[in-house]
Amino acid sequence: GWAGEGLGAGGKNRRVCHAAARLEMGSLWEEFNRLGTEMIVTKAGRWVPQWPGGCRAEGTPSPSPSPCRRMFPTFQVKLSGLDPLADYVLLMDFIPLDDKRYRWGGGDGGRGSDLGVLSPSPPGRYAFHSSSWLAAGRAEPAAPGRVHFHPDSPAKGAQWMRQIVSFDKLKLTNNLLDDNGHIILNSMHRYQPRFHVVFVDPRRDSERFAHQNFKSFSFPETQFMAVTAYQNHRITQLKIASNPFAKGFRDGDPEP
Repeated sequence: GWAGEGLGAGGKNRRVCHAAARLEMGSLWEEFNRLGTEMIVTKAGRWVPQWPGGCRAEGTPSPSPSPCRRMFPTFQVKLSGLDPLADYVLLMDFIPLDDKRYRWGGGDGGRGSDLGVLSPSPPGRYAFHSSSWLAAGRAEPAAPGRVHFHPDSPAKGAQWMRQIVSFDKLKLTNNLLDDNGHIILNSMHRYQPRFHVVFVDPRRDSERFAHQNFKSFSFPETQFMAVTAYQNHRITQLKIASNPFAKGFRDGDPEP
């Protein structure tokens, strides 16, 4: 039975200790990361809907501003090492990368002599020509911590491993009063997405073993700056160039 089973590596339940996650579209994430990834947050919440649905993808044109657009790239992983017959819940959260808030500066503001120019993980810097991300003071108070559960949770390990797991319903907002369950982030702050695999322990006293029943994954290339509008024009260009839903825009009007 479940209770009689020992622990695996790292003191984790054997149902999770062998779990492995591979980030999909890794090369694209790395390309964005070299430029300094930016993700839009809105008061209404950044929605990642199924296309088409009246909402447009990030980086594609719209006749009028819309709070409902697809995040891009979408966080997707391929899982392995799960128990095919066990139940798992998959979820994500976002943690601040540091205790600073930032601004996008150019010209004289690009020196960063007393503020500091942000240097992300190698091989790139958030600096192009005379514009760069500059530390502009201490971070705002942390937004309420929330998690996003994958809507297919819970499901058998076999189901999770059968296909790519896509968090394409994830919603981001900077509305501290949000009551829709969206992930709340502070604009002009840096974040690291985290992905968690949680074994649904059938034991009655499963809460005693909660610390043993999950495994977490972080991919440094998915770090991003939360913004209300894109600051680095190269990010805008890359989103338009690499987003499959922006094809009509690329073939048509060249102006964003």
